[in-house]
Amino acid sequence: MFSLIDLIIVRPITNILFLIYNLVGDFGLAIILFVLLVKLCMWPLVKRQLHQTKLMRKIQPELAEIKKNCNGNRQLESLQTMDLYKKYNVKPFRSLLSILIQLPMFIAIFGAIRVMVNVPTADSNLDVRAYSFVKYEDSNIEQVIALQNKYLEEKSAYDSKSEEEKSAISAPVYEFHPSFLGLWNLEVNPGFKSASEITTLFVAILACFVQYLTSKQLRPSGKSKSKSFRQLMKEAGEGKEIDQADINDMTSAQMGVMMPIMLLLIMINLPGALILYYFLSNVFTFFQQKYALSKAEKEMEISADKAVIRELKKIQEAEVIENKKTGTKIRRISAKEIKKKRR
Repeated sequence: MFSLIDLIIVRPITNILFLIYNLVGDFGLAIILFVLLVKLCMWPLVKRQLHQTKLMRKIQPELAEIKKNCNGNRQLESLQTMDLYKKYNVKPFRSLLSILIQLPMFIAIFGAIRVMVNVPTADSNLDVRAYSFVKYEDSNIEQVIALQNKYLEEKSAYDSKSEEEKSAISAPVYEFHPSFLGLWNLEVNPGFKSASEITTLFVAILACFVQYLTSKQLRPSGKSKSKSFRQLMKEAGEGKEIDQADINDMTSAQMGVMMPIMLLLIMINLPGALILYYFLSNVFTFFQQKYALSKAEKEMEISADKAVIRELKKIQEAEVIENKKTGTKIRRISAKEIKKKRR
């Protein structure tokens, strides 16, 4: 299974980055163009996922009302929930499908950057991962492959020597140093020893901050502050029923703060190239979400209008009106007209 995913998804995506690096000759610039290309290709899936997320957030009050009115009748609650989903064209499992499709791509992207930046091994190097049309003669990738093979040969010869011989000579050094415009060394980890390490640390912090903003975008609007875990437990102790929407809001708020902190701790051990990719990915995601979520409310109104039309289309005599905001036309009937139809 993993070999098939590697063959169909991971290696092709890896070679796209190699090809871009061949064209631009700067690894940092190649990452920027690579992220842009990936985000554009993933946009249709991301757009559907975000619209579903926004719609689910919007209908939470109606879901809570259904739960309250059903008084524990699970079957009735399920039927009314499905009707509500149908009304607003909500498909809860669509988001899960989008995430499952994106996961192998993220693995491929991180693998592509790692194989370029990290010290090569016999099983993880460009000569093994690159397609023949990517490592053509005099290409940038071919030059990196030559440096990797040189290092592997020297490393093999060094490892075969005795400890006494090793102490008399220097260990081999991998000579490929990816950078951004020749100013930022992308192979170093965050730190304070050099300008590149400080830059890497700054970008890592910035990436986590943008991650916080993107998660905040997905939280329900209209609430100034989510209830804390202590407040919810206090209400439960007083005999009040805890609203599932409040639990979801509290969890989202806590995860929105904790995830960036956890990611910062992880990124301390990552090279600058991966941190640059993560930062750019978060920036593009932020603006994609901003655009997609602004369209989701209009989409929900259109879906609701269509649901009304389906309910009224069997009634012939009705006044035609138009939703000025969405441009959708619906037919409005009065209570008297309904009584006439029933007679």
